[in-house]
Amino acid sequence: MAGAALACAKKGAAAEGRTIVFVDAAGWYLLPCRCATYAPRGQTPVRRAPLSREHRSVISGRTLPGRLLRKLPPRAYQGPDVVGFLRQRLRQIPGKLRVVWDGAPIQCGQAVKAFLAAGAAERLRREHFPCYAPDVNPDEGIWRQRKGVQRKNVVCREVAALRRALRLAIARLRHKAKALLGCIKQPGYI
Repeated sequence: MAGAALACAKKGAAAEGRTIVFVDAAGWYLLPCRCATYAPRGQTPVRRAPLSREHRSVISGRTLPGRLLRKLPPRAYQGPDVVGFLRQRLRQIPGKLRVVWDGAPIQCGQAVKAFLAAGAAERLRREHFPCYAPDVNPDEGIWRQRKGVQRKNVVCREVAALRRALRLAIARLRHKAKALLGCIKQPGYI
């Protein structure tokens, strides 16, 4: 279904010799993810967590062969951080790129437009997923894996601990090739 919807973009990228990179961003809060636990009946475990809106943002990208790319800025990400992520991809991946993302306002902001106008548009082309379609973005599966499996029931009391937990979760995920490829196969891209 998703493969048919985006087949034209995939064929166009292949004809132009472009590498497709699926990009998404997510926020990670100090609050733990809610999940089911195993405990004796009537003894529900309680994890105490600070009520805070402190968070870290992560931008990640996926290539069709399954390569995982990420950027973890030291604060909530802004337009220049998205440009930094794109610059990093242009340095790491040779040739032309086709970046496919959800079109969040920060990804279409003035900083990104200025970056493309300054010459990056020669190697980088942007495409957008349909309005709110998380089931067609392979990177959304990565976020579900990170939040629902690797970080469930983890309580971080400070942002530095959250940052360490994120780095460890990403490092563990890099070694799970089947999970990474499964996120690309599920929407039908390979």
